[in-house]
Amino acid sequence: MAKKTDFLWPRSPTWCPGCGNFLTWQTLAQTLADLGLEPAATVVAYDIGCSGNMGNFLRTSAFLGLHGRAIPLAVGIKQARPDLTVLAIGGDGGFLAEGTNHLLHAARRNDDITVLLVNNHLFSLTTGQATPTTPKNLPNKTGQLFRRARILNPLALALEAGATFAARAFVGQNNYGDILAAAITHRGFSLVEILSPCVTFDPVYTFAWYRQHTRPLAKPLTNRHQALLKAEKQAPLWTGIFYQE
Repeated sequence: MAKKTDFLWPRSPTWCPGCGNFLTWQTLAQTLADLGLEPAATVVAYDIGCSGNMGNFLRTSAFLGLHGRAIPLAVGIKQARPDLTVLAIGGDGGFLAEGTNHLLHAARRNDDITVLLVNNHLFSLTTGQATPTTPKNLPNKTGQLFRRARILNPLALALEAGATFAARAFVGQNNYGDILAAAITHRGFSLVEILSPCVTFDPVYTFAWYRQHTRPLAKPLTNRHQALLKAEKQAPLWTGIFYQE
């Protein structure tokens, strides 16, 4: 049986010191090992961006795709090889800008893949431009155009499209691995929005901010409408499994 170390390449990641992706990298490796999965039978389709850089450090079968296109890659892989465990990892920029249509239709079809959407509110790899999730009070390099736009809520979009599993996790919370495990073992489409602070370009939504403003759900909701209302609530910002069929 594979161990956590079997899912980690023996080299140090190149993220900024303190980046939330370090926690996702380590937690995901541990979760895959705990689930009894094997690196060769686990496939991750990666988007472009900081989270996509994990493809160089997480030891599984992998496909590094174009910006916004990791989800259709994962769907195609799963259709060709339904025996494999298939994930797609990308950021709020890739999955909610160029790739929004892929997210919606994969949820609508209930494709049997796990989507890990790492939300740091910015295009951080290109030094801090706004994405569809950038709050209006967050300084960024895009200018005023995005400050007038309403932000997109990935959980709400997925639930409206028909996702059979929707969750949100903060990288610093104790049960992060449990949420990932539930998403990976779910039969059907699963989305986890991962709140992951950008320590370099985001002075507002820090680890300390999330620890103060997030609250864990006691248990998954059984009603899609109730889950949608919880997902859209901003104060407090709920984490956990919102909905699972």
